[in-house]
Amino acid sequence: MKHLPNLSDYPGEEIKEIINLAIAIKKDPDKFASALFGKTLLMWFEKPSLRTRVSFEAGMTQLGGHAIYLDTSTTHKKAMLKDEIKCLSKYADIIMARVFDHSTIKEFVKNSDVPVINALCNNFHPCQALADMMTIFEVKGSFDTTLAYVGDGNNVCNSLIIAGKKLGVNIKVATPSSLKPDHEPYLYDINPKIAVKDAEFVYTDTWVSMGNELEKKNLITKLKPYQVNSSLLGEKYFMHCLPAYPGNEVDEEVIDSQNSLVFQQAGNRLHVQKAIMLKLLDRA
Repeated sequence: MKHLPNLSDYPGEEIKEIINLAIAIKKDPDKFASALFGKTLLMWFEKPSLRTRVSFEAGMTQLGGHAIYLDTSTTHKKAMLKDEIKCLSKYADIIMARVFDHSTIKEFVKNSDVPVINALCNNFHPCQALADMMTIFEVKGSFDTTLAYVGDGNNVCNSLIIAGKKLGVNIKVATPSSLKPDHEPYLYDINPKIAVKDAEFVYTDTWVSMGNELEKKNLITKLKPYQVNSSLLGEKYFMHCLPAYPGNEVDEEVIDSQNSLVFQQAGNRLHVQKAIMLKLLDRA
């Protein structure tokens, strides 16, 4: 049985298979309309998310299956997590979990009888990175390109670095030294202008992630020089995993520009989630 806790254990060819499957699903969704008929996806949410919930739930429905949403603030109170996981994996065919700590994902993988998908944790966001790499491939026609990530070296940044190394996308990162990603990119520089110079794609994410609200003022002050505006972007493609906060990490003109790929990325989340579930359930 295989899980998706992050992309580190997946070779580049397997990552390409997921992306190619997602592209095939996007082109002909009806072909896969009953691929997961009778299957149940359990969605465990410690952190709410519009795109993650809807893309997984709609994806499972469109594949012929059913999704169950669990808000842990109301469904998980005092019971031991490992016991809950063992029970839940008796009811569902596959589990996705959007959590705070990566240790929770490890607990799911350790105790589940069914495949587990990391839908986000503090260290990784593999589903987002797969949708991003799919978007790059659609635009570029290959992975032979350079992406510059500017801002907070967070979970999205970590997963982009891992995916980039697996697929051959050159990743450059510009963050304050105190907010560097956990994984080393091909190039790190604190100067965003240097990082984006030779890039075709420029990526940023919110400066204040869920759970970091108490640090908001300090983070905004520290990251202000890393805002992606039209001057920094130039004619490059712009990427963002959303939600965006215009005036902070990006200005509104960039999000709505003809070079913005943010809604293509968001749309590709649906197709990637489908591909992941089909692969993990051996229905591809």
